[in-house]
Amino acid sequence: MTKTDNIKNRIEKVYNAQLSNRAYLSVPERIKYLKNLESWILDNKKIIIEAHQSDLHKPKSEIELAEIWYVLSEIKLSLKKIKCWAKDKKVGTSTLAFFTAKSWIHYEPKGVVLIISPWNFPFNLTLGPLVSALSAGNRVIIKPSEMAPRVSSLIEKMISELFDINQVSVLEGDQTMAKALLEYNFDHIFFTGSPFIGSVVMKAASKYLTPVTLELGGKSPVIIDKTADIDMSVNKIAWGKCVNLGQSCIAPDYILIHKSLEEDFIQRLSNKWDIIYGKTYHEKELSQDLARIVNTKHWDRLNDMLENALSKGAKVVYGGKKNRENKFIEPTLLVDINFDMKIIKEEIFGPILPVLTFDTLDEALQIIAKKSNPLALYIFSNSKKNIKKIIKKTSSGGVVINEVKSHFSNLNLPFGGIGKSGMGRSHGYEGFLAFSNIRAMQENGRFSLIKLTFPPYTEWRIKLINLITKYF
Repeated sequence: MTKTDNIKNRIEKVYNAQLSNRAYLSVPERIKYLKNLESWILDNKKIIIEAHQSDLHKPKSEIELAEIWYVLSEIKLSLKKIKCWAKDKKVGTSTLAFFTAKSWIHYEPKGVVLIISPWNFPFNLTLGPLVSALSAGNRVIIKPSEMAPRVSSLIEKMISELFDINQVSVLEGDQTMAKALLEYNFDHIFFTGSPFIGSVVMKAASKYLTPVTLELGGKSPVIIDKTADIDMSVNKIAWGKCVNLGQSCIAPDYILIHKSLEEDFIQRLSNKWDIIYGKTYHEKELSQDLARIVNTKHWDRLNDMLENALSKGAKVVYGGKKNRENKFIEPTLLVDINFDMKIIKEEIFGPILPVLTFDTLDEALQIIAKKSNPLALYIFSNSKKNIKKIIKKTSSGGVVINEVKSHFSNLNLPFGGIGKSGMGRSHGYEGFLAFSNIRAMQENGRFSLIKLTFPPYTEWRIKLINLITKYF
């Protein structure tokens, strides 16, 4: 049996089991599954942490906050709100012509949904969508990333212990498995990853007109105007850029700073990183607070990006040292950036941070306008006028003012991109909606003005129609 045949047989077994289970989960059943999921995570925190440290050398605190705590927060919110979210909602009629009718919105599961998750936050970005899919009552097939093998195996173990195969299943494998899964007709596909692979997913989904949620990425800029609190911006960026060693879809990708602040900003950020991670390269490489690049392929991509920038005139003003064997690159600041460099054209997804300057805010806005809409836009400013102007003149999935990345953890905010940074929204209620068929329901009363407008269109009926269209 070939590898392709084996993959097909595995998919067929799970897919057919899912299709055979046509009974939707009731709200009590959804609550039961979510509570079981919550208990499993709490009981197995140690092995969850060990798996992440093995795959990505992640600091324990990052795992606690960005992986475990986030998922538990999603579960907690869903358990609190699910009865309200899933309840039919009465709505009024938009015209008196239906004054005897009853109208309401009914939320039902879409059916069998596919979740394809990435390697950079493998627990968070797999279990978060799963919580939303379960809250909406769906059956789920999960394809975790093979580039985080320990976490992928852990997720498969967890799901097999908590769910029957016809409710939630995990299919591990490489891109061959993902490609094979996309040949099947799902009721919704939720994908988190790069814009390039997102376009592949969307093309495959178009075969069946399958709705998709695409959580992608792009180049998320940071604007620091001349009114900004530099200490605040340095503290936030120092942390936000180095979480998971910059391997985050909402990491600050490049800095746009007022020319008068550049030197001070670079000096303070450099000092901040020295304090947090160590003054020497050796200290940083040994730091337990810095993760690693996921594999040598991605290390080579980042190294090529850095060398390309240096060959075209960029200068390293902080960091720049690296070790391929250890899959490590220290936090690095670049200046003298031009627009022919890969580092300003492509999403970085690593610990390299280009710094560009501007004299006027319009210059910064023109740079952003030349690129595709980012997933996140960060603004450091104490000028309400400037903040308002930036928001008005740009478009992005989210905007965060005087902070970075915090909007992801606010489950009352919809999370997602626009254009090449993604489509659809997730988290909290928006995640529930993404996996729900929002069904319009109406029941007419015994008397309705509408039946008086049916043909034949006599002179009397024409007068009545004119009356209805004018006053009702």
